[in-house]
Amino acid sequence: MSGEVSTKVATISLGSDHAGYPLKIVVKEHLESKGYKVLDFGTFSTESTDYPLYCAPAAEAVSTGAADLGIVFGGSGQGEQIVANKVPGIRAALCFNELSARLARQHNNANVLSLGARLLGVELALSIVDSFLDATYEGGRHQRRIDQITALENGEQLVPPAS
Repeated sequence: MSGEVSTKVATISLGSDHAGYPLKIVVKEHLESKGYKVLDFGTFSTESTDYPLYCAPAAEAVSTGAADLGIVFGGSGQGEQIVANKVPGIRAALCFNELSARLARQHNNANVLSLGARLLGVELALSIVDSFLDATYEGGRHQRRIDQITALENGEQLVPPAS
């Protein structure tokens, strides 16, 4: 596993449904052991519940600046990623390995990680989390695309260049 928390990212928001709850607890302990401040928006049990109720607030914490990054958890991670991406300013990435997590941060400036607890082992999930948190956005050629995503969020129409 990687080293201690950097000064760039200090607060991580978490949200999960019942299927993601057990993995959320493991990740939360992992993050706290590395010095991160964790904002846990629930759920707080394996009792069946609806993921938007917990993943939206976790994403909103990132959008408002209350958290630097977020992680959402579900059975597959799909719905949780969709919910997070409905929050303005959020770029949530569903990741299944370290490379996808690193590239989501480096190229897409992803600020929320989505994990499928039924699809990942604990050790792989922790390695994905560390890869996501350790990576930094590269900017440069990628910024133009992030600007286009922001324009879409603002209701602007994108026009491809003439061929």
